[in-house]
Amino acid sequence: MTLTTTARYTIAVIKDEASHLVQQGTVSRQQPIYTLCRYIPAREWASVETELENHDFLLRDRIGDLVGPETWEND
Repeated sequence: MTLTTTARYTIAVIKDEASHLVQQGTVSRQQPIYTLCRYIPAREWASVETELENHDFLLRDRIGDLVGPETWEND
């Protein structure tokens, strides 16, 4: 018997992943959300799309809309 586990992509996990990719400079806040499909396993992308739609995000919306405003810390 094979036990299969799939990651559950909640909106919080998606936002975290997107934020991490922005901080790394891998993606830009101005790119569309569908850009994230390059960094999420293909078998998981359908569940990510559904979760985004459930929270009123469109794939053409900007990643910046998903991760929220930038915060700056004073040095």
